[in-house]
Amino acid sequence: MVKFIKAGKVVVILQGRYAGKKAVVVRNHDEGTKDRPYGYAVVAGVERTPLKVTKAMGKKKTAKRSKVKPFVKIINYNHMMPTRYGLELEQIKGTVSADTFKEPTQRENSKKVIKKLFEERYQTGKNKWFFSKLRF
Repeated sequence: MVKFIKAGKVVVILQGRYAGKKAVVVRNHDEGTKDRPYGYAVVAGVERTPLKVTKAMGKKKTAKRSKVKPFVKIINYNHMMPTRYGLELEQIKGTVSADTFKEPTQRENSKKVIKKLFEERYQTGKNKWFFSKLRF
């Protein structure tokens, strides 16, 4: 079987708290590990998408509406659906490691870094589909 869930692939979460949210695969573990004997991936996604901004809005309101709330999670392959889109973010790989999930403070720190990267990416106008709400 071809392994198509690779780092940088955008997926839609199907189960759990973040069901229906978009995420990007940071690390993939096809064979699993001793404590997780199934194929899984570490994903970073958008929990709350930015709101619509118009020309009439001021800088303060635009900045407030352009915020992104991220999440970082380990998800089973059965609970995600890959899309045709990709997102190349090399900086995220350095922030999310195996130790990130051991302590809550490290998770918070990695979320802050991811938030900054996602907002930067949103401001430049790249990957518009990733930052839009999934309509279905």
